[in-house]
Amino acid sequence: MKTAITVFPGTNRERDMAAAIEKASGNKPDLIWHGESDLAGYDLIVVPGGFSYGDYLRCGAMAGNSPIMRAVKQQAERGVAVLGVCNGFQVLTETGMLPGVLMRNAGLKFICKMTHIRCERSHAPFTGSLNQGDVIKVAVAHNEGNYFADEDTLDRLEGNGRVVFRYSDAAGLVDATTNLNGSQRNIAGILNERGNVMGMMPHPENAIDALAGGVEGLKMFAALAG
Repeated sequence: MKTAITVFPGTNRERDMAAAIEKASGNKPDLIWHGESDLAGYDLIVVPGGFSYGDYLRCGAMAGNSPIMRAVKQQAERGVAVLGVCNGFQVLTETGMLPGVLMRNAGLKFICKMTHIRCERSHAPFTGSLNQGDVIKVAVAHNEGNYFADEDTLDRLEGNGRVVFRYSDAAGLVDATTNLNGSQRNIAGILNERGNVMGMMPHPENAIDALAGGVEGLKMFAALAG
């Protein structure tokens, strides 16, 4: 699988993402600068985390209007798989590729910690070897991770099986006590209607090494890498 990872001024998770994909597949992804406008030939495009353009205006707003994101949108419309993580999720909502918005955390504080997320559905290639109900421990690091959408949109996401991950505890409990940022219905990751674009706030790329917090993120990347 040939993978492209977009890079904006302020992106800081592109090398983590590249390391995860290379470890899972043996193939080194290409880092693509935001001023480029051609993504033809890639099987997977990743919009990684960080603080694109310093999070000015709204998180992801400036990145969403860059030449590379127009190319990402074109490739997604052709059926290419697109993954947005953290700031990447924010960018995908700003482009309209995913519904809803990511707002300030309910506690109005930056959250940086390990947490658990529960897989709500098996969906190739994004969930890898994970099955519905499986729980993995991954990192979060965000200030605007509070997922919001209107009730009709949330009901459509639920009804169409487009909620992929929810914040939970280690046993898979999903309730207000496990909702670390205020996201509606504990949502941590969603799909687009076609099923080839996924956004998620947690960082599975930071859970690929036992010495750095665990390896449970590799369960996702093994399938993403082909």
